[in-house]
Amino acid sequence: MSRIAAIAVHTFKESVREKVLYNLVVFAFLMIGAGLILGTVSVGINEIAFVNLGLSAISVFGLLIAVFIGISLVWKEMERRTLYNVLSKPVARAEFIIGKFFGLVLTLAVNTAIMTAGFYLVLWYEKGRLAAPDLAPLEAIYFILLQLTLVVGVALLFSTTSSPALSAVFTLSLYVIGNLLDDLRVLGEQAGSGGLRGLLRLLSVVLPDFGAFSDIAPAAHGELVPGGRIFTHSLYAVLYATVLVSATILIFERKDLR
Repeated sequence: MSRIAAIAVHTFKESVREKVLYNLVVFAFLMIGAGLILGTVSVGINEIAFVNLGLSAISVFGLLIAVFIGISLVWKEMERRTLYNVLSKPVARAEFIIGKFFGLVLTLAVNTAIMTAGFYLVLWYEKGRLAAPDLAPLEAIYFILLQLTLVVGVALLFSTTSSPALSAVFTLSLYVIGNLLDDLRVLGEQAGSGGLRGLLRLLSVVLPDFGAFSDIAPAAHGELVPGGRIFTHSLYAVLYATVLVSATILIFERKDLR
């Protein structure tokens, strides 16, 4: 555990040094500010417009961080040959992958917390106070963080099998498809071919359901998430992330690093 923690902390520090993180956070705050301006222009729906745009900014910039940092986590270490120095020490390949995963998740958690703080500061400034319904965006942000955890797992998996460019394409494509699983299920029910129906059903079950974590619209209207849904979605994210990290470890264990 100490070795995993050391790798995670090192990954976090290295990610923080990447200028793209600061740029994304700055742009996220600009997006939130734009949401505030847009909200003041929209008569009667200023808060809804602000929450929608603010949460969308947190989601989009978090996604960019997860993808474009995650796809280079392993590849960059191999390219710089720093991976050989790490593995020459008493560090197992599995510990290296797990440490990288938690390091990027920590980076996302910190950046999401910063953007959340900025979001609520602007919301408080706009409203003058915060009430119980204002906790709904906080639950939506928690779901966004769960979604980004799965994105990290997917990006890390592809980073051990292909170049950063292909990893980015594969990860973003899977993210888009994962947000359309409800449509895949409908197509599966309407498909005339039995083989196609079975394939679509299989894909809807096997692929990560990113769309299940989208709770921005209800949060904008102050709707709180039932406790049971929070539990089931948290459990789903943990189990699926475990599967992704385990698959990454299996691939990385068999990878020829010479």
